Amino acid sequence: MSAAGNPTRGTLQAIKYKRGSLEILDQRILPHETKYLKVEVTQDAWEAIREMKVRGAPAIAITGCLSIAVELDKTENKSKEELCKFVKSKLDYLITARPTAVNMRDAATTVMIWLEAVAGDEKKSPDDVRLLLIEFIEKMLEDDVQCNKMLGRIGADDILSRCSQVSVGVLTHCNTGSLATAGYGTALGVIRSLFERGKLHHAYCTETRPYHQGSRLTAFEIVYEQIPGTLICDSMAAILMKKRDISAVVVGADRVVANGDTANKIGTYQLAILAKYHDIPFYVIAPSTSIDLSMRTGDEIQIEERPPEELVHIKGIKIAADGINVWNPAFDVTPAKLITGGIVTEYGLFKPEEMEERLLAVKKK
Repeated sequence: MSAAGNPTRGTLQAIKYKRGSLEILDQRILPHETKYLKVEVTQDAWEAIREMKVRGAPAIAITGCLSIAVELDKTENKSKEELCKFVKSKLDYLITARPTAVNMRDAATTVMIWLEAVAGDEKKSPDDVRLLLIEFIEKMLEDDVQCNKMLGRIGADDILSRCSQVSVGVLTHCNTGSLATAGYGTALGVIRSLFERGKLHHAYCTETRPYHQGSRLTAFEIVYEQIPGTLICDSMAAILMKKRDISAVVVGADRVVANGDTANKIGTYQLAILAKYHDIPFYVIAPSTSIDLSMRTGDEIQIEERPPEELVHIKGIKIAADGINVWNPAFDVTPAKLITGGIVTEYGLFKPEEMEERLLAVKKK
């Protein structure tokens, strides 16, 4: 364990993995301490996801799948049928940890389709299938980083194409960087890409109450990467847009449905309204694994509600009156018509109303 309040440059890793070993950075205690927790079985991963030791839709999916890979490394002498049943039961269990984000379910579907196809090959032994599945899951970790870099490039390109300024100011919400993914980040990856090009004037991040992912995590990443940045309270966003030169608002997504409605961390919806009023492009930055075309509108998205303690306590200290009722939804849904900048995926930038058709078309190629 080491102090993390004054970090040094290096590669920030939320997930540390090597064959047979998985560790996750406990994000509940950042930025004051850095501590990695071992994930040895799927139950450990479920608890880490549920308790928000690891969070961020892409990181949830990767951690869940890697926990299965770790178990598989220690599992032998299963028939192909037993292996398929074992993996499916683990994936089904992991999906229940946090229901709003779609990435874990998407990853589960991807893994099972691949596994059933490979297991059907009579030339492959059960142990061949087991080892190939471990390799398949490991590649998901590598692919996420490359996907994030693509998202960052596409998003930065579009923001710069809209601006006459030499450098831009960008506002983001919650945490969407290396701590929320396998590395680099989604919405924070766009900010990172602008910074790497020398085109970022300033990054602003909200504190993101009540769990403080912005003040604890995004601010930590901004300082860690030496990006020029400023933290604001959630309630300061309107005056920030009025008084400061904000060229774009960029956010991530836990689920994007067919019509472009998007579920993201609570507070995203109000930022989209404010951006619309101030004529600032509002972007959703999300890998295609966050897009759920099985749902038509945002009304179908199940919104997770968190414990009241998160709202009435800060670091174990009660800040609210006894007896007050608490409503603590973890996410809200931003209507597609407020996503004025577009939805950025690894396949390109789409207008919400054209996303489904264009995404299906590009995937067929």
